Amino acid sequence: MAERHIAVLADIHGNRWALDAVLADIDRRGIQDIYDLGDSLQGPLDPAGTADILIRRGIPSICGNCDRELLDPAGPSTPTYAYDRSVLTPEHNAWLRALPPTRTLDDAILLCHGTPQSDDTYLLEEPTARGGVLRTSAEISASLAGTQEMVVCCAHSHVPRVVWLPDDRLVVNPGSVGWPAYENDTPILHIMEAGSPHARYAILTKTDNQGWRAELVAIPYDWAAAAQVAREHGREDVARALLTGRGE
Repeated sequence: MAERHIAVLADIHGNRWALDAVLADIDRRGIQDIYDLGDSLQGPLDPAGTADILIRRGIPSICGNCDRELLDPAGPSTPTYAYDRSVLTPEHNAWLRALPPTRTLDDAILLCHGTPQSDDTYLLEEPTARGGVLRTSAEISASLAGTQEMVVCCAHSHVPRVVWLPDDRLVVNPGSVGWPAYENDTPILHIMEAGSPHARYAILTKTDNQGWRAELVAIPYDWAAAAQVAREHGREDVARALLTGRGE
């Protein structure tokens, strides 16, 4: 049997420019199986254009915490969320509502946004004042209790990682397609940062005689154009993150 390749995207956050570059790279490699781990649209960039691409391409996605909050009337009411809600169409909102919280592929790969139980909890990192510290294998395994898949793909932290657990499970965070760094005050004030402005995704590969392996990919794109749109929407912090991959 030939190798099977799966491209995994996450945390696009409405960055159509980054998504176009990532999909062009995936197409160049001839990969047809593409999955999205959520937080696809929210952000001060182009949520509607991003939704159009994902819907047109038929990319199976799951619901992230920001996807859920966009649809919640009692959710965040910041100017960025207000902008997003103003430009998303009924078709876009229907697509968001239909997103499941998790997906399982061939009983072998579990897709979740945060942990299997929570879309706003980090699976791999413990947030500290200096950023996200990798959790212990025991802590990660505890968050995966009750799951059987040998590969777990998670997102939410925007930090690309490949973690091997003692039970031979592989946990992969592809990093963020469109927002490489951010500041968050939950559960404490912390910064997550990838360290460069590149658009990121992961490739999973399976062969007959080997287990799954993971490749983390970083793609250049016109991040200056995306940063300018963030500035136009009053988000200098996002523009800085897009240009540097740093949160400060």
